[in-house]
Amino acid sequence: MMLKILYQDNYVVAIHKPAGLLVHRSMIDRHETQFAMQMLRDQIGQHVFPVHRLDRPTSGVLIFALSADVARLLGEQFAGHDVAKTYFAIVRGHINEAGTIDYALKEKLDKIADKRARKDKEAQEAQTEYVPLQHFELPFAVSRYPSARYTLVRLHPKTGRKHQLRRHMCHINHPILGDTTHGDGKHNKFVREQFEFNSLALTCQQMTIKHPISHERLSIVNDFDPLMSTLMSQWGWQLPATDGLDLVFNNG
Repeated sequence: MMLKILYQDNYVVAIHKPAGLLVHRSMIDRHETQFAMQMLRDQIGQHVFPVHRLDRPTSGVLIFALSADVARLLGEQFAGHDVAKTYFAIVRGHINEAGTIDYALKEKLDKIADKRARKDKEAQEAQTEYVPLQHFELPFAVSRYPSARYTLVRLHPKTGRKHQLRRHMCHINHPILGDTTHGDGKHNKFVREQFEFNSLALTCQQMTIKHPISHERLSIVNDFDPLMSTLMSQWGWQLPATDGLDLVFNNG
């Protein structure tokens, strides 16, 4: 499989990470043999350095540095929350107004990878802005409701906590479709069986950084996630004819 390169120069390379692909080797998934980091290295013929992460089930823009020094500079931007990120998600229920979730999150630790980490840390501040874009209502009874309702939302995380978007949307009772950890199992089963959607309906559509060398604003836009667009097209939605979906919905 060839990875789609969204941007590349002598210092930075950005790709579309498909849903289900790990960023790098992990103690948690020892049986996996494909990783974005190694695949990209082999594809472009040089070492790449990760500067941020995308959860395995999340698709979208993934940025690598082409040197350790550039990785350090970009890492400082991510750590300082100086990177603008735009995600799209399909969530359970109808959201009618835009808003901001300001809800601190305890650091999530993995039993294997984080077994030596401190377990008594205070919850970390976390903020996410959300904008509803389109409602869907399907004539299927799921759980105790006579119809299945969903909303396509645009999400802007202002902080970068682990599983922040998934945990925040769950916190306001609009979990992301396909989330097997924080989501709604009945709705996940419904779209899996009725529409053959077996993924997480969350994608990083756009990421804007300050170029580590030129210091110019660099905005990287991805194609809309094909699995999500296929699902919504079955619900009567049509993907706007533009490369930047964020621009289409700029006014919410």
